[in-house]
Amino acid sequence: MIATLEGMLEHRGTDSIIINVGGIGFLVYVPDSTLRQLGAVKGSVSLYTYLHVREDNVALYGFATSEEITLFRRLISVSGVGSKVALALLSALSPEQLVMAITSGNIDLISQTPGIGKKMAGRLVVELRGKLEREWKEVALPLAPESADVIAALTGLGYSLTEATRAVSKLPASEELSLEEKIRLALQQTARG
Repeated sequence: MIATLEGMLEHRGTDSIIINVGGIGFLVYVPDSTLRQLGAVKGSVSLYTYLHVREDNVALYGFATSEEITLFRRLISVSGVGSKVALALLSALSPEQLVMAITSGNIDLISQTPGIGKKMAGRLVVELRGKLEREWKEVALPLAPESADVIAALTGLGYSLTEATRAVSKLPASEELSLEEKIRLALQQTARG
């Protein structure tokens, strides 16, 4: 099994990269979070990898952190969740946000990921909640219901789930803010980039 890859970033795609290791180019599928952390083309990269073998396909998946690859393995252990769906989840939410959503049973947030319906989100919660609670003890409080409402409002306005969760994570922790004020502040955060 290929556990890590270190080499030169030869090509950057929308959901994959090519890493040149000793003259051999490896096509590696990566989540958006990992893609954002990689340097420029021709720069050096190092990734944790997972080799996914099926009857009709062999694919290599790469991750910037050990948390991402661990969560990826947990996700694909759920019946009906393939590697592409797991990658979509890790592209839409950070590992911490995804763990918080699953452990708090936030099906609405999970189902906002393209390709994930409420039934699949529910299955993820049922099958992974206990395991993730034990493994990710350091993940603090789950996303508040108000945060999910703000994320839903932003995605309804056309922002991606990633942009919406990033904006919500930057909001001040104040119970005095109304939902409308939180949405306004989150919109300001997305405008700043």
